[in-house]
Amino acid sequence: MAKAYKRIMLKISGEVLGDKKGEGIDTVSLNKIAKEIVNLHKHKIEVAIVIGGGNIWRYRDTKEAGIERTTSDYMGMLATIMNGVALQTAIERLGVNCRVTTAIDLPQLAEPYIRRRAERHLEKKRIVICAGGTGNPYFTTDTAAALRAIELGCDVILKATKVDGVYTADPEKVKNAKKYDNLSYDKAIEKNLKVMDQTAFSLCREAKIKVVVFNMHKKDAILDAAMGKKVGTLVQ
Repeated sequence: MAKAYKRIMLKISGEVLGDKKGEGIDTVSLNKIAKEIVNLHKHKIEVAIVIGGGNIWRYRDTKEAGIERTTSDYMGMLATIMNGVALQTAIERLGVNCRVTTAIDLPQLAEPYIRRRAERHLEKKRIVICAGGTGNPYFTTDTAAALRAIELGCDVILKATKVDGVYTADPEKVKNAKKYDNLSYDKAIEKNLKVMDQTAFSLCREAKIKVVVFNMHKKDAILDAAMGKKVGTLVQ
């Protein structure tokens, strides 16, 4: 019988807040994801969130700009803070308290990320958005999600994507790609599966924290994953 997780780390990409091309911040998309997150809160699940910034800025998509990697990565971190503040506003408009914490010092917009303070927010049933990545260049928001999930004692990382799990190859490019229902970290690392980066996988393996990869666009998918129902691929 499925059992709800008490505290989750929800990892979502910045593109889910964007328009049909995954760009900018679209109010319809923003409000839709906010409602789904608030629904988790209504089910007494403690929610921490790491959100990407790819709808605004991402190094791999902007190399032609000529901006060197370190600076570009910091720009991406700022993009995650913009997304975090937008999502906070949408969540609080629905009547749920939410805090944005950030690894980059921006006191006018958000609290500094302090583990014990973030834990206290979760204990008080506030939703916590962890923005600014890890605060360091060359690390992805997947790694930030793994790090914060471990620090905050989350039971699971829910990685919401546009595909319904982990496949042997990119299902959008390879027609006969097969989906894994269950997957070990060793196998994911050995096969260099791209659903999360290797650093994130290694952190999760060491901490023995589960990751559920699923299609967030399916009805009630985020809630089902948080309630422990069988969705997507379970990596452990």
